[in-house]
Amino acid sequence: MARLRWRDRVLMALRAELLQATWNYERQQGLGWAWSLAPALRRLLPDREARCARLVEHTAYFNTQPTLASLALGAAARLEEERVAGGGADAESVLRVRSMLGASLAALGDRLFWLTLRPFAACLGVWVALNGGWRGAVVMLLCYNGVHQVMRFSGIGLGYRLGPAVLDDALRRRLDRLTRALCMGGAIIVGVLVAALLVPGGEPRPLVFQVTLTAGLGLGFVAAQRPRPSPTQWALGAGVLCLAATWWR
Repeated sequence: MARLRWRDRVLMALRAELLQATWNYERQQGLGWAWSLAPALRRLLPDREARCARLVEHTAYFNTQPTLASLALGAAARLEEERVAGGGADAESVLRVRSMLGASLAALGDRLFWLTLRPFAACLGVWVALNGGWRGAVVMLLCYNGVHQVMRFSGIGLGYRLGPAVLDDALRRRLDRLTRALCMGGAIIVGVLVAALLVPGGEPRPLVFQVTLTAGLGLGFVAAQRPRPSPTQWALGAGVLCLAATWWR
């Protein structure tokens, strides 16, 4: 019986980096999902016609948080391996598990990556940039991708090892603990940033600056309660902040 090798799982993880490259309104991540799973199917199904037919099944609608999609990819590869071996898995059960994992991982991943890790990495980068200049951008990228890439590559192996049971209570608890730790760390960094901006070098800023900073923080907290802003909104917000900083200088 053909079994997936370590190399196959690494190729899946590398391809998963482009999971959303062909995102569309009809199937969303479906094409990227099939392309990411292709190395596993190439190993399991040497016959080209059978492999193409199986790939077509996996181009169906799919959508989840891109990083945690690796867990679902590993689980789907495990099911496809069992399916080739005649272990009871069929096309319907594979697609059903894929859909269930996608919905659950989206809820966990959006909270962890979009609403917690990304703001944490940004705040950490700004903190370093106050004195380190360009090093702040490097720290921000390393902080985010240190979690993102580790989860991307290890998730394939974990999903393959545990199969559909990958999203058990133990994993949920670990992700929740990581989210809480990042929230606490982010709150501490925001407090330090506010102090550093209001009283740089022991000299308080003008009242106008203090009021503007307080209003900006208030608006930021209100905006954080809404769904994540679009790229256009992020770009416009960054542009306004740059204009304001230039005016104050």
